[in-house]
Amino acid sequence: MNRAVPTSLPQLLAHRAAAHPGRTAVVNGADRLDFGAWQARSGALAAALRAAGLRPGDRVALRHGTADWAAYAVAHLAVLRAGGVAVPLSDRLAPAVTAHALADSGAALLLHTGGAPDVPGAVNAPGVRTLTEADAAGHPAEPDLPPADPGAPAQILYTSGTTGTPKGVTATHANLAYGCTLDERRRPLRHSQAFLHAFPVGTNAGQTMLVNALNAHATCVAAPQFTPLRFVRLIAEHGIGSVFLVPAMAIELLASAALAKADLGGVRLVGSTAAALPQPVALALSRAFPRAQITNYYTSTEAAPAQITLLFDPEHPDSPGQPASLADLRITDADGRPLPPGEPGELWLRSPTAPRGYLGERDRAVFQGAWVRMGDLGRIDADGFLHLLDREKDVVKSGAHKVSTLQVENALHAHPLIADAAAFGVPHPVLGAVVAAVLVPVPGSEPPTAAELRTFLLGHLAAHELPATVLFREALPRNEGGKVLKRELRRLVTQRSTAGETPTTTSEATR
Repeated sequence: MNRAVPTSLPQLLAHRAAAHPGRTAVVNGADRLDFGAWQARSGALAAALRAAGLRPGDRVALRHGTADWAAYAVAHLAVLRAGGVAVPLSDRLAPAVTAHALADSGAALLLHTGGAPDVPGAVNAPGVRTLTEADAAGHPAEPDLPPADPGAPAQILYTSGTTGTPKGVTATHANLAYGCTLDERRRPLRHSQAFLHAFPVGTNAGQTMLVNALNAHATCVAAPQFTPLRFVRLIAEHGIGSVFLVPAMAIELLASAALAKADLGGVRLVGSTAAALPQPVALALSRAFPRAQITNYYTSTEAAPAQITLLFDPEHPDSPGQPASLADLRITDADGRPLPPGEPGELWLRSPTAPRGYLGERDRAVFQGAWVRMGDLGRIDADGFLHLLDREKDVVKSGAHKVSTLQVENALHAHPLIADAAAFGVPHPVLGAVVAAVLVPVPGSEPPTAAELRTFLLGHLAAHELPATVLFREALPRNEGGKVLKRELRRLVTQRSTAGETPTTTSEATR
């Protein structure tokens, strides 16, 4: 066994607390959490969990907000040290979704921060006992607990549920700790004094930031709330060298005035995850952060820690980037047969460690040995650049054509008067389906007319790719992870059509 590699996150925390207990690990608003305090607080809370009746393998829900990131970090490690299985849940989730996760995971305990607002009664499932860190008072900071079994379950993380009921994805201790190190010389993000994010608890992106807080050289700065002005202020205040975003945050940041006078020269890495970064947005980020490498992280809740790091190249703006290695990425036909370069197909990632799985089932359509089906269509071009064509379920089959909604969205984002855009399919009596789009105009600007929009899009899209229906809105509905809820937009367009309202169309000259 390589002794420089931890087999669990509690082992990594214990190592870092022993090596430099006073070093700040997490900054979250006024909260400062150093490694020594993280170890002591999580130990006392782990002892409290055991005293409350937690048995090895029991599920413990963690309901925290972005303003509670330090408390969440303590709670997550406490559950793992106590031998439990952590079930992270954002406090932004609807009560019904939280109740589903509690019941589906079989959680017996729920940890939260207390105070106001408290846990809503609607999410207090029968038989679930609630605790806060205050219950750790009087318990030892270094309880006598057995080390974590690397192969034992450690976490259940729920999918975003953008197209259906969220599914629980299980991960072992070894899965969560994969890629971490006990060697201080090999810590990632060594180019940064601190890294910044505003990801909510309960998302795969948020989980990655928790691991970074434990493993990286840089201090984790978790924004209590994302607003462009506050986010940019934190970059200057903490000497941020690495910034992590989801596309929705990047779009909001670029549309604001916050970047106009900001000194962003110290930022060397801007990472985007959770959804496809529109090409015009990636180009705008490269201009806004002139000394930073724009990086796309391609992964999923099911696939992690499998991940493809894509370095965005402004000379190849039609691609999110070129994978450093293709060994853990494959593109196949519908029957799973690998396809040669240039051929579009289904994308799969290979897990480098014990793969994850859905709670209570092993879906063979998604998990095949170490390989995980991503649900995306894509291809690798002759120069080795990855091209994401669309989510499989989002492709619009219109007559004899298949239309990529990602391609439509890229074209819409390129319009100077459009700040945000979502494209999706809606039923059509003759063609089967056509493209619809919901657009957010640039703040303070008049949205383009249908004729102006059509003229612009014909320079980027074929006629059959043009949105047949366009609606303008002040914002797009998104889940807590920043993903667009296209089912809500589809319902909105369908309802307006059913009600006899006539939305904007790119084939008409009136709005």
